Amino acid sequence: MPKVSERGTIMPASPIRRLAPLAAKAREEGVKVYHLNIGQPDVPTPQCGLDALKNIDRKVLEYSPSAGLDSLRRKLKEYYSKYRIDVDVDDIIVTSGGSEAVLFAFMACLDPGDEIIVPEPAYANYMAFAISAGAKIVTIPSSIDEGFALPNVEEFEKLITPRTKGILICNPNNPTGYLYTMKEMLRIRDLVKKHDLFLFSDEVYREFCYTGAPYISAFHLPDIEEQVVLIDSVSKRYNECGIRVGALITKHPELKKNIMKFCQARLSPPLLGQIVAEASIDTPAEYMLETYNEYVERRKFLIDRLNKIPGCYSPIPMGAFYTVVRLPVDDADKFCRWCLEEFRYEGQTIFMAPATGFYTTPGMGRDEVRLAYVLNTEELSRAIEVLDHALREYPGRTVNR
Repeated sequence: MPKVSERGTIMPASPIRRLAPLAAKAREEGVKVYHLNIGQPDVPTPQCGLDALKNIDRKVLEYSPSAGLDSLRRKLKEYYSKYRIDVDVDDIIVTSGGSEAVLFAFMACLDPGDEIIVPEPAYANYMAFAISAGAKIVTIPSSIDEGFALPNVEEFEKLITPRTKGILICNPNNPTGYLYTMKEMLRIRDLVKKHDLFLFSDEVYREFCYTGAPYISAFHLPDIEEQVVLIDSVSKRYNECGIRVGALITKHPELKKNIMKFCQARLSPPLLGQIVAEASIDTPAEYMLETYNEYVERRKFLIDRLNKIPGCYSPIPMGAFYTVVRLPVDDADKFCRWCLEEFRYEGQTIFMAPATGFYTTPGMGRDEVRLAYVLNTEELSRAIEVLDHALREYPGRTVNR
């Protein structure tokens, strides 16, 4: 039998999806499963996006340009200008979701053996994309006890080697919901400028910032414009995860040429998804505000309820729609699996993402899970009731009630 690739062997399984077969089996058995494991919002897609899909009048569903539909890129330029992100149409490359944007950024910027520094916990697929590119993610731990604030600059400096090519941040952050301050962003800017690095900035959750401070994009930072590689997606802001449309934005001339080679090799991003995305940019402000207010309510409800459960702790997330929670358990991976395989409360159980999948430092996140507050407060209430009862019954509980 032929031997499979080492790359495929070391590719990590998704911490978000690897327990999905257990959840499917529970559902088949008639169990109500509360899905807090994945960032799939239950908020309806904007009607203008759905109408664009229903009313397609093309005779041929053709390839689009490799960089994406020109009309979509022009509208994205207008959208970014509302956030003081001053880019040209030619700086915007449409991708098959934000995931492809990350992958193409890595493939175009990094050679095998090159390194990227990433604060952890971090979105698990960054590791998978780095492996695909032959590069190495070097993580720098942040702490739940400090609210997942950015580690000190000195800690970054210790990790920089001749193979370091960039720093990657997610702001607002997935999985923690942390929102970087201007002071923290300027510290990152100084590192990037001093060591001549790329700054990969995943900003797909910019609509979901819950502080009075303004949203800070990597493109707002002075003197490093051509070093910034911004990652974006329409999945979250318009609740359109399934259309698979994202964007990669850069002002680096040579990098744009490199990325376009990968875009041409895959021919084009999804035509139908681009049509929906372009129409969705005209989503009424009322829809965006209602969605924002819904997440504000869910966030407060979830964090209040979680922190009332003995032994549980979650800092207040300031962005996105995730939070990392410390649980009174010996092993969160075992606990999440136990909930799906063995635990039932009034015919219900809960599906969570073990936080170990968002860390690479051994031992970190062992008693943590990531929860996505993508269910309405009524569903969240029942889910947290189920979690509370699960923690009461779990054999590996570490805190007495």
